[in-house]
Amino acid sequence: MGGPALRGRSKIVANQFLAIYNHLTINSLEMYRNNTCGELRLKDAGKEVKLAGWVQRLRKMGGMTFIDLRDRYGITQIVFNNDTDAELCARANALGREFVVEVVGEVAERSNKNANLPTGEIEIIARSLRVLNRSEIPPFTIEDDTDGGDDLRMKYRYLDLRRPCVRKNLELRHKMAFEIRRYLDSKGFLEIETPILVKSTPEGARDFVVPSRMNPGEFYALPQSPQLFKQLLMVSGFDRYFQIAKCFRDEDLRADRQPEFTQIDCEMSFVEQEDVIEMFEGLVKHIFKYVKGIDFTEPFPRMTWHDAMRLYGSDKPDIRFGMPFVEITDLVKDSGFKVMADAELTVGICAPGCASYTRKQTDALTDFVKRPQVGAKGLVYVKFEPDGSVKSSVGKFFTDEQLRQWGERFGAKPGDMLLLLSGPADKTRKQLCELRLEMGERLGLRDKNVFAPLWVIDFPLFEWDDETQRYYAMHHPFTSPNPEDIPLLHSDTGKVRATAYDIVVNGTELGGGSIRIHDAKLQDTMFELLGFTEERAREQFGFLMNAFKYGAPPHGGLALGFDRFVSILAGLDTIRDVIAFPKNNSGRDVMNESPSPIDASQLEELRLEVKPEENK
Repeated sequence: MGGPALRGRSKIVANQFLAIYNHLTINSLEMYRNNTCGELRLKDAGKEVKLAGWVQRLRKMGGMTFIDLRDRYGITQIVFNNDTDAELCARANALGREFVVEVVGEVAERSNKNANLPTGEIEIIARSLRVLNRSEIPPFTIEDDTDGGDDLRMKYRYLDLRRPCVRKNLELRHKMAFEIRRYLDSKGFLEIETPILVKSTPEGARDFVVPSRMNPGEFYALPQSPQLFKQLLMVSGFDRYFQIAKCFRDEDLRADRQPEFTQIDCEMSFVEQEDVIEMFEGLVKHIFKYVKGIDFTEPFPRMTWHDAMRLYGSDKPDIRFGMPFVEITDLVKDSGFKVMADAELTVGICAPGCASYTRKQTDALTDFVKRPQVGAKGLVYVKFEPDGSVKSSVGKFFTDEQLRQWGERFGAKPGDMLLLLSGPADKTRKQLCELRLEMGERLGLRDKNVFAPLWVIDFPLFEWDDETQRYYAMHHPFTSPNPEDIPLLHSDTGKVRATAYDIVVNGTELGGGSIRIHDAKLQDTMFELLGFTEERAREQFGFLMNAFKYGAPPHGGLALGFDRFVSILAGLDTIRDVIAFPKNNSGRDVMNESPSPIDASQLEELRLEVKPEENK
């Protein structure tokens, strides 16, 4: 019934609709603005422009009204003159903070230029004003120096993101992600997405689990990392893989962590440790040059895990400053001061130029180490005065000669002060690590504009847990032992070194990785040493073991914490401000109030029952 004619008419109508749509789309792009609030300069004087954005602030001076108009790109001053257009000026006076407006006017040179603004040499003489949307009074000021506390800003995160300082962090994150992708692409890496719904593997941090409606009583987990899948990609022949991957860990949020975070996840085939370190040291150097203009021409220093713990009490030492640990256990063993004489370890640091510290200052340091977060019982100091005399809090137990002997071991100079702790070795080193960092802070030695990267290598493969009386993998069960130490796997398990490496910047772990086990027999040995039964190992990791039967290449990789990398380069103490919508320290999103209970019908559909919390 008139098929061709109907089809012809339909085609004409479709073309007409498309033409109208394109016209509206093009016009809509020009409707609200033809310039941004950050791009106009003195060279644009005399030009008629249309701007749109949010009202940052409003000022009335005589017959003039000034509005700072803000968008993502910057701020431009808009001028309304009562003598020129009283009605327009009155409408401007009725505006409030965060109103969304459109302004048409002429670019003019400012008489009182603002050197702090890129647009500070010009202003817009307004000719028209249109309110696009009104705003309630925001709960805090949308400025760099805001009056909003952390909780309030997180509740209204969409307002907090309007602040230029927060926006710049996300812009930096965007630029880094693009440059990382560009760099890795230039090195032959393929970006491949791995699954988000995976099998739960209870080793390590706790999984977030996801119930399956179609498979009642069974659960997926959200990945703690793409570890198994990237190893499978190596077996598949994709010899260079990367992914800027979302990861999830349901753990206590100590030390500035988030339940969901992002890592730059990478894996390579036919490589040894040196190849991986060289590749990703190159990436880190490139990003530092790209973002900060810092050119690291020398290789990053390397330190063994044992040296890091011995000299700094941490596997992520801050080497921007000195003050390495010095042990004097042998010098105090036979003393009359039982606290030191009976201690497993007496160790300290030399604080340069601190002999001038007052009693109040040394008491403050003692109070610091006695805090529950540190846990020391006390602090011993020895001052080497500029005049050659020695003063110490344990002077009645030791002669000046003995104290000078301590100073010689530390390399102390006149004007320096020793700070010493005694107690169980591991615990005392951790306590002294906190004190060292505190002294570095007090002495201004932890400059955020100074960067000191290093590699920590030769980690132990296993760590012993007294409670469960068994070994756990220090990294994960797929980390390869150092080939030299394979004979020790059964005879001296605790001394086996891992072929693992961490990159550390300013006392923060930026990332880490390892060479992986690619031999099925060695992997079985690893599972055995970790207390896995053969059945349990097959149940959890059987698909990986099966893959190894079909020719797994030697492989290894590394993951860099992307959030952490951005925060270090942004000079921030927390990763929250480089994440668009972060969680708080309890793992809650106070803006959308999650996590939250789900409807009873959903629970029924999933065949789940929520057990009431006891003692509530």
